[in-house]
Amino acid sequence: MVKQVSVTEAHDLQQDGHVYVDVRSSAEFAAGHPAGAYNVPLLESGPFGRLAPNPDFLRVIEGLFASDAKLLMGCQVGGRSQRAAEILLSHGFTDVANVRGGFAGARDPMSGRVVDPGWVESGLPVEDGQPDDRSYRTLSNRAGNQA
Repeated sequence: MVKQVSVTEAHDLQQDGHVYVDVRSSAEFAAGHPAGAYNVPLLESGPFGRLAPNPDFLRVIEGLFASDAKLLMGCQVGGRSQRAAEILLSHGFTDVANVRGGFAGARDPMSGRVVDPGWVESGLPVEDGQPDDRSYRTLSNRAGNQA
């Protein structure tokens, strides 16, 4: 079972050495992401701009982080990151949490009310662009893959 944390808990955990892994696409990450986040997309832009599974996701994560690394998986609202956390736990990672609400916040589809506040609306620190040491291209190359 995947441990669930709020965005404010995730921010606090980052201060204690947990690594925030943003599993959104490279383009989404570049448009804005939690400060200090690493980008390893679960889905990446494919043909015709559609998101497609990233076949190197697991290989890149395994190449960068030990199986006991303290990882916080985040995305736009929490769905992709939940799936990413499940994948990692099923492949031997032991300290993985899903960040509920992700970057933008999760809303009830019927009422539109906020179910889990997101990183941005919680006023937590945000960066944009592709940081040299945390962009998917750099991380993929560091893990021995081609992005």
